[in-house]
This record gives sequence, structure tokens and C-alpha cells, in this order.
Amino acid sequence: MTESRFLKGTVPTRTVLEGGGFPVRRPIPMSALTSPFLLLDEMGPIEWPPNDAIGAPNHPHRGFETVTYLLQGRMNHSDSAGNSGSLNPGDIQWMTAGRGVIHSELPHPDFKKTGGIMHGFQIWVNLPAADKMMQPRYQDIPAEEIPIATSNDGLVKVRVIAGQSLGQSAIIDTVIPITFLHITLKPGGKITQVLDKGLNGMIYCFSGRVNIEDRTLNDGQLGLLSDGDEVCLSVSESAKEDVNLLVLAGPQINEPIARYGPFVMNTEQEIMQAINDYNSGTLA
Repeated sequence: MTESRFLKGTVPTRTVLEGGGFPVRRPIPMSALTSPFLLLDEMGPIEWPPNDAIGAPNHPHRGFETVTYLLQGRMNHSDSAGNSGSLNPGDIQWMTAGRGVIHSELPHPDFKKTGGIMHGFQIWVNLPAADKMMQPRYQDIPAEEIPIATSNDGLVKVRVIAGQSLGQSAIIDTVIPITFLHITLKPGGKITQVLDKGLNGMIYCFSGRVNIEDRTLNDGQLGLLSDGDEVCLSVSESAKEDVNLLVLAGPQINEPIARYGPFVMNTEQEIMQAINDYNSGTLA
């Protein structure tokens, strides 16, 4: 017998400046209830005038993964492991920092020259202690390779970034079991999404309003789900716009967290080691 998940609480968002000073909408606080997700930033949407767009210059990471999902705009990525590439609308960059990476994410030169709308997400995924010092790796998935699932009535579309939905499976290789879905529901759309029991589940709505059982989640809210096997999402037939949301799920990592800026480890001693390694040039 399946058990439906319900909305047990919401986390408000606030706008902060990140990287070189670009605005992000961030649910605060992220806590054990959102483990293994450490951070969820909605970048923009912001319209940059020509030559004004900014990003995040070189900075280090250790002990977790960063996931960048771009909806609008263009960005360039490069890192200390020799990886580089461009992010275009719909692309995913899944970077496992592991023992250490220094990287940058900056507006593509063509985008910076012309200006335009930049909109996307960056999500931090914690790693268990056993994997925090793993070899760094980089997965760059272009939009056309991300599986797309569609409901029979055509009212629901799911971009399957990690995990599974409506019979489609993601091609991303994750260190721990992760579900990351971008779901678009047209007015009258409904979907029952399977989420394995025992995983922390949450939904971030970034346009419109979605019904979760008998409660509603609005634009800019992060909803925390109760445990269960599935979650039922629907949009009223009278809705004036499509709803866009992210479904995130993963196992709670029941380990101590020591966190300092771009480093996420288990002890303060490990944080000090990361700082020393970075300052001495041996982090990456």
C-alpha cells in the first residue's frame, strides 16, 4: 500500500548577493530537514544591460557537489582539473568537488557583450564522510541529452535531471541517490511522482502555485514533504499561468557538518586543513 507525502512545512526565501554580486533568491535556513541539500539558490531572473553581467570568479570547493542548472542566459565554466565549457539554456553542470576544486562560473563573452536575462539554479549536495575526499569529477550535460517525460494528456512535462519520472531515467551519475526534476504543469495538470520512502523530499516552486494534497505552495517557497512513497501535484484548471517547480529528494546524511564558506567537512580540524591546503596551493 502506497503512502502519499503531504506538505509538512515551508521555508521562506530571501534575496542575497552571491559570487561577484549577482542577486539570488535563497531559502533560509537549510537544515537537517533538507539534507543532503546544503543550499538552493535561484539565480535571477535578472536582465543585465550590455557589458554589466557578472558571475563568480575563481573560488575553491571541498567536500560536496555543486549543481548548476541554467534556464536563460549563457555562462562559461572552467576549473583546476582542466575542465571547461559553456552552459546554455537547459544545460546541467554537475561538479563533484571531492578533495578539492578551484573553479569559476562567468557570463559567456557573447552574453556579456549583448546583455539579456540570466536565470538558473545552483544547488549544493553534501557528500558522506567516506566520499568527501574522492577524486573530483565534472559532468556537463547539454539540454538535448536530458530525458524529458510527458504525461498522456500533454499537461505535464518533466525534465529528468537525476532520478526517474514517468518511465524516464536520468543519465547523470550521482554519488548518492538523488532525485532532481524540473516539472512544468499547465492549468489542469496533475502528476503523481514516486519518491522512495525514507528519502528527504522537498519542492521549490518558482512560478505559479501548485497544490500538494490539500495545501498550496506559492512562487518562491520551498516546501518540505512528509515521508511516504509518492507525492501528488496538481494545478487548478482556472490557473492563469503554467507552474514550474523543482522536486528534490535524497538521503539524510546523519553525520556532523563543519562548514566554512566553500568548504563542507565533518570536523573543524578538516576545515582548517582545507584552508591550509588552499593557502599553500595544494587543495587542487
